[in-house]
Amino acid sequence: MRFLLGISRAIDALSLNINKAVVWLVLLSSLVSAGNALVRYTLHNSSNAWLELQWIMFGAIFLLGASYTLMKNGHVRVDVLYSKYPPRVKLWVDLLGTLFFLIPTAVVIFLTSLPWVANSISTREMSPDAGGLPYWPIKLLIPVAFILLILQAISEVIKRLAMLTGHLEIPEYVTEEEAEVQEVKAIVVNNDPKEDKQ
Repeated sequence: MRFLLGISRAIDALSLNINKAVVWLVLLSSLVSAGNALVRYTLHNSSNAWLELQWIMFGAIFLLGASYTLMKNGHVRVDVLYSKYPPRVKLWVDLLGTLFFLIPTAVVIFLTSLPWVANSISTREMSPDAGGLPYWPIKLLIPVAFILLILQAISEVIKRLAMLTGHLEIPEYVTEEEAEVQEVKAIVVNNDPKEDKQ
């Protein structure tokens, strides 16, 4: 298990480092978006390349941020019962969901994207709009992002197994949504006027 946890730590470090680059993409895309709007409305000038650059960066942020979001347990959960489960049941739900749904789906998307991406690269696919950018670089990010997601899913499986077998401590297992609800409840309780009177 120690060897597997070492692999998990290496994958987590990869996701963390990629996320550091993605954070800069968020800033850059915001600057490009603001600059594009400023030029359009003050100088009445625009370029398809600048618009497409925004879309490409938004796509890159979404694709490359998925593995880090999985590591941070930040994906939206549809299961309304999940928050009520005890920690060990949550671990089993995560483990089985990752093994039987997340990893197979990510593998299928990765494999089916390869011919599509290869065709885009071989034809040096460009935007059909005048002054547009090449499309193949953003399409290339699709299989890259899904490989990263698969790797992070493997890391999450290793960590859940380690927690279930007692090799890792089970953390207080809350999603970001649950943490926000707890934070709001704490604010409401601390600002309760009934407590001020006592």
